[in-house]
Amino acid sequence: MNLWKLVEAGKLVREEAPLPVPQEGLVRVRVTKVFLNSQDAAIYAGSLHVRYPIIPGRFAVGFVSEDKDPLFPKGTRVLLHGYRPVPKDGTEKRDFSAEDHYACGRTIDGFLSDFVLVSPDDMTPLPASVSDERALLLHQVAAAKEISEKLGVQKGCHVAVIGADLMGILLCQLLIYQQAAPILVDTDKRRLDFARSCGIYYTVPADAALVDTVASLTGGRLAGGAVYVATASGNDTALPFLLTERNGRTVFFATSANRVSVDLSGAFRKHLSVHCVSHGVKYLKTAINLMANKAVDPTLFHGNLVNSRKTEELLSSYLARPDRDVEEVNYVDLLQ
Repeated sequence: MNLWKLVEAGKLVREEAPLPVPQEGLVRVRVTKVFLNSQDAAIYAGSLHVRYPIIPGRFAVGFVSEDKDPLFPKGTRVLLHGYRPVPKDGTEKRDFSAEDHYACGRTIDGFLSDFVLVSPDDMTPLPASVSDERALLLHQVAAAKEISEKLGVQKGCHVAVIGADLMGILLCQLLIYQQAAPILVDTDKRRLDFARSCGIYYTVPADAALVDTVASLTGGRLAGGAVYVATASGNDTALPFLLTERNGRTVFFATSANRVSVDLSGAFRKHLSVHCVSHGVKYLKTAINLMANKAVDPTLFHGNLVNSRKTEELLSSYLARPDRDVEEVNYVDLLQ
């Protein structure tokens, strides 16, 4: 089989390896598609620290290639979980500063490989109504659901979402489905223009009139809650506190690899609660239902499907195109 290994920053090599040897409690899965994004590109470029060598690719789908588990018969199409609980055997002193989940492709090997061995607990079967391309965005939808739970979203409430990237747009679509009123804020006009085409009603530039604009949309109350999406670069981390009414809730979304510096003085002045979300793995099954029911609709995003032999070219293109189109979503097809 083929696998792709990052042996050092800027060097991805394809290796031939034997099929994974079956192990007790693990199921062999044929990986079919992998979603690669800017974080994978940062790992490739060396701007995010990893231990080399490592197999990249956090988000993937595939199908079970052997009849070993009655719950996952051969041919079952599955979503592979991009985050896995760190096992605790109870024999070592717990490191309370350590992460509770491994991030595939960053802290453990990812899925850029023809075959992988996976625990049944670390994959979820996919219904026919959810295509591969939609399934590869389920971790983002699950994180959006986690964020909405932290906010305690109520029908009719206004939520300021700062950051109009893929995550910010999917979150706004979910909030609309929940009958809330998201106000999407960004410094990048292109992002806001595309977000409007995705059905986001209120898109507001982060300019000098921002607070007054949000106040006019909320009847002078400001937003009941706000979300800062750290994966969308260029936005001020103080905005969630500026745009939220007193005693409201704020959420900062970032992957565990993002570094976000926040001045909390605005939160103290307004008695705001602050929550942090880096993934939503416990909501993956909910995310499948939301995607199947079209609570979120990623169809307007441009899916760029590339042959596996062009994986390194795709990753390096992120460095050459820092202004890449906001609607572009990149997938690697391992069957080609």
